[in-house]
Amino acid sequence: MIESCGISDVGLVRSHNEDSLVVDDTLGLYAVADGMGGALAGETASRIAIETLVAEVSRDGGEASAASLVRAVELANRNVRWEADHNPAYQGMGTTLVTVLVQSQGIHLVNVGDSRAYRWSKGKLSGLTDDDSWVAQIGRNLGLSTQQLKSHPYRNVLTKAVGSEEKIEVRSEEISLPPGDVVLLCSDGVHGVAGETKLQEVLSLSKPLKDRCQALIEAALDNGAPDNATAVLIEQSEEG
Repeated sequence: MIESCGISDVGLVRSHNEDSLVVDDTLGLYAVADGMGGALAGETASRIAIETLVAEVSRDGGEASAASLVRAVELANRNVRWEADHNPAYQGMGTTLVTVLVQSQGIHLVNVGDSRAYRWSKGKLSGLTDDDSWVAQIGRNLGLSTQQLKSHPYRNVLTKAVGSEEKIEVRSEEISLPPGDVVLLCSDGVHGVAGETKLQEVLSLSKPLKDRCQALIEAALDNGAPDNATAVLIEQSEEG
């Protein structure tokens, strides 16, 4: 038995929400997308990515697999680029995308950008994804301090995003979700604002999944929520 919950909040600074999400227990599909671009471009990019993801996984239904997930993300990349090419207002738009597919063949994870997946297991929080960002892939290798990275002009630059390149390299990973474990998918408006210590504190609460999901959003709001904040929680119930 899988339990799930997803919440997205515009935050306290932005005028509109560029994040999108899907929480679909029937498909076993869960995702967070954090769009970027001028005007409504970011909102459009994340929406296209999520809609493509749902359509492609739905096409395969119960036969959906890791290959289905990879194909869906590759198609989302093409769809975002097509829209940008045919609408000047959307030029340069893109989106992060972190998604999990829970099927009988296994639990599969794909990530593009700096939205993240974490696993809460036996009182410990561990990251399941690596950021496709300048900070993660270049900045840290230069020996810059955490404080220097936080103020670096490239701190928000992604090295990969859905829609940023004509072709996108996508690979899936198989993850485990034993009974009692929780997977968190979130935009950087949650993990980058609340911080991992707070994520761990919230996930350790003896509260229903919905309450913990709301607490994650409130943690971002309590820290000023300069960005949209989105969180999805997936739990393998103890009875499952």
